[in-house]
Amino acid sequence: MNETAPSSPDTWLDEHGAALYKYALTHTRDEHKAEEAVQETLLAALQARDRYSGGASVRTWLIGILKHKIMDMFRHEAREVALDEPDEVAEEAAVEDNFAPDGHWSMRLADWGDPVRALEGAQFLAILQRCLDALPPRLARLFMLREVMEESTEIICKELAITPTNLWTMLHRGRLGLRQCLDRNWVGDGVRIAARG
Repeated sequence: MNETAPSSPDTWLDEHGAALYKYALTHTRDEHKAEEAVQETLLAALQARDRYSGGASVRTWLIGILKHKIMDMFRHEAREVALDEPDEVAEEAAVEDNFAPDGHWSMRLADWGDPVRALEGAQFLAILQRCLDALPPRLARLFMLREVMEESTEIICKELAITPTNLWTMLHRGRLGLRQCLDRNWVGDGVRIAARG
């Protein structure tokens, strides 16, 4: 091993395991998938340790590998789920329920106050997690890829074999679903407004 090689693989789990698991759990929202991703990451790092350049810390290097393992999981899951699942009709109906016949919102959106401050609160994060779990799995995966993992539209569309229009439509549905769930469970029910004549 050269001087820039990572610390002994024997210590990686003790030194970085908790951080890797937390990262994986945040992105997969599933304990078993998070554990699997960490195991695959450590195995891949062990196999690639001779190629470690030392340009980043060992933890940063491991998280980089983990990010790719999580993306691989999402790709595999996305290929297993057909894009025209039966829940698409229900999603369309749920989106349409947001609008009055004249095309305006049928609900007055609640005031969320200071969103940056809210993100610091554990209660908000727990509710956000519940709302993400309530989304259809396909929308939740796409939301996580685009908004949390910050993958580019081009990469997501290429990997999942969908068009940018399809991606943006699904992301719009996911955001609407999150907004409604957060309005109900965090801010309180939005106020229904009468359809304009």
